[in-house]
Amino acid sequence: MRTIQQTPFTTAEASRATVSGVACPLCAAASQIVFDKHGVPIHECSTCSHRFAQPPECDGHVERVYGDDYFFGGGAGYDDYLSESALLRAHGLRYAKRLARHIEPGTVLDVGAAAGFVLQGFCEGGWSGQGLEPNDAVAKYGRETLGLNIHTGSLEDFSSAEPFDLVSMIQVMGHFVDPREAADKVSSLVKPGGHCLIETWNVRSWTARAFGHSWHEYSPPSVLQWFSPETTTALFGEFGFTPVAKGIPQKWLNAGHAKSLLRHKASESFLAKLASGAAAVIPDSLNLPYPSEDLFWMLLRKS
Repeated sequence: MRTIQQTPFTTAEASRATVSGVACPLCAAASQIVFDKHGVPIHECSTCSHRFAQPPECDGHVERVYGDDYFFGGGAGYDDYLSESALLRAHGLRYAKRLARHIEPGTVLDVGAAAGFVLQGFCEGGWSGQGLEPNDAVAKYGRETLGLNIHTGSLEDFSSAEPFDLVSMIQVMGHFVDPREAADKVSSLVKPGGHCLIETWNVRSWTARAFGHSWHEYSPPSVLQWFSPETTTALFGEFGFTPVAKGIPQKWLNAGHAKSLLRHKASESFLAKLASGAAAVIPDSLNLPYPSEDLFWMLLRKS
């Protein structure tokens, strides 16, 4: 089993850590509890430093967390997911153009596709796409309104008669209860010589380390896994993937969505409370650039 050695995040966190008895979902080493968030323990692996949480109940986790409220109820999700259609479509098109430097367009499966706006962008960039989304309401919107081929269901249960040239996982890896099972499934869905594209939050970023337990992406039970480029490389390497390219993505937020997230975080952070008050005067329809230092993308090739 491949592992990577990293040091704990900070001396203060290490001094507060307690042995959890819970194995790391990436390398199976022992972990410690470094802090609690929303009453959920946040674990750090003693070997690879991967950070993770376990949902209070694994059975039915996807249905509980990614129901309609996630897309339209605010909180840690979206205030109005459909209002970000143009931004998400542009995000998919940016990736299609970026990947063109490394691979030819082909067939793509977009995991966690929601209504398929990112998938639309890939298709505009020359790809032939399908989507996979556990929430049937938004998947149905993509099928009936956008004319996209979006399957309702989970990655773990999905099957395809033909493997894909690319599996896209934009802001998805952090949501899996079992990331090894997810990576194994992705490998089975990608052609030999095909690719996997991942975009996720970087727990090793300066932003994440500076904010500590107040970092906005510590939001269980929605987000359960906090990766770094190193742990992502190690995990997917076990299933035959090698990194081809990586970087920091360009990201934009609808102001309405940004204000909803700030309101959600206002009770946890004085800075978020101040920012939420200041942002109240910004029109919801305005698109805002997000300083993406705590994000990364990675393109991996299956050998």
